[in-house]
Amino acid sequence: MPLTKIECDRATCPPGKPYARLADGLGMYLEVTAAGGKYWRMKYRHGGKEKRLALGVYPAVALAEARKRRDKARDALAIGEDPAQIKREAKLTRAMQDATTFERVARQWWAQWKGPRSARHADYVIRRLEADVFPALGARPVASITAPQLLAMAKGIEARGALDIAKRSLQTCAQILRYAVAHGLIERNPAADVRPSDALKPRQKQNYARLEAKELPDFLRKIEAYPGSPYTRLAMKLMACTFVRTGELIGARWDEFDLVAGEWRIPAERMKMRTPHIVPLAPQAVEVLQALHTLSGARALLFPGERDHERPMSNNTILGAIKRMGYAGRMTGHGFRGVASTILHEKGYPHHVIELQLAHQERDQVAAAYNHATYLTERRAMMNAWADHLDKLRKGADVIPLTQWAA
Repeated sequence: MPLTKIECDRATCPPGKPYARLADGLGMYLEVTAAGGKYWRMKYRHGGKEKRLALGVYPAVALAEARKRRDKARDALAIGEDPAQIKREAKLTRAMQDATTFERVARQWWAQWKGPRSARHADYVIRRLEADVFPALGARPVASITAPQLLAMAKGIEARGALDIAKRSLQTCAQILRYAVAHGLIERNPAADVRPSDALKPRQKQNYARLEAKELPDFLRKIEAYPGSPYTRLAMKLMACTFVRTGELIGARWDEFDLVAGEWRIPAERMKMRTPHIVPLAPQAVEVLQALHTLSGARALLFPGERDHERPMSNNTILGAIKRMGYAGRMTGHGFRGVASTILHEKGYPHHVIELQLAHQERDQVAAAYNHATYLTERRAMMNAWADHLDKLRKGADVIPLTQWAA
């Protein structure tokens, strides 16, 4: 007769015996141990051998649930499969999934990916994952990640106004999941179903504050008379002559310069586009560098930090100086680049020469085809003319003709 719930509840092991077995039917029984444990078992034959399958512990697994598990096992037997082997494989799959969480795979990807990247950039990427991605997806098995889950993660970041971080996080997840596909951890990349442009708000183009050309003379004179740190004053002068990015300027090291040749060679790891860059130095720039060398002496950095001389000055140092000169909200360190680009384009200098000197090198435009040393002669002539133009403006003229480009 099949068991009842009351019989299961009251079942005990007779004194002096290690266990008792109460049959339910179709090979299933309840095994009651001397210690009081109650275990569902199923006896069956497969491949000519008698075997037993554990179906659960009573009362956590009720009588009805135990019978469902028994029937499922019998279905497997009916098509020639071993239910015990199926159970072992399922357990192994769950263990593998637990071992391949999204966070674990992401950290494996990051350890490989960071190789050629700068330490600063690699650290930024892992910190963004830890702050924004892992809390949402990190504990999930990588094989279970879906496109809607990726979208929900990115939307959560977008909701706090961090549009660029949301887009980059989605792109990073796509790289991690491609890594998982390549290593046989998943069969396809769910991120392929979600593009940032389809799911996220478009990011407004950032326009850095910059002065009009007519405001340059007074601004240059204020730089010359800046009463703060001489390092800051010389940094602004060098930025005006070279219009490099703020990060490229403040991280400059003396071993990057050849003052005799008049060249500044910035290594790839310090460039936004991760390609080396040559800045031709006009005589005015060389003069600034000679003054800096007198200040810095044997230090490796051109612009050491105020407290820690082994680290470069803060990104905000130049911006702070510009504000103190009365240009808050009207000019930034990056603004030197915009002013130079506008004036040089107006004076007829070729777009690709200007773009090369700005080190834009957009990957989807013609400018990407030029390497860091291309058109160096033309760029040197342009940089010399630019420095002469700044000198004339600073010395008193409001509008000074810049030498026109000779085609």
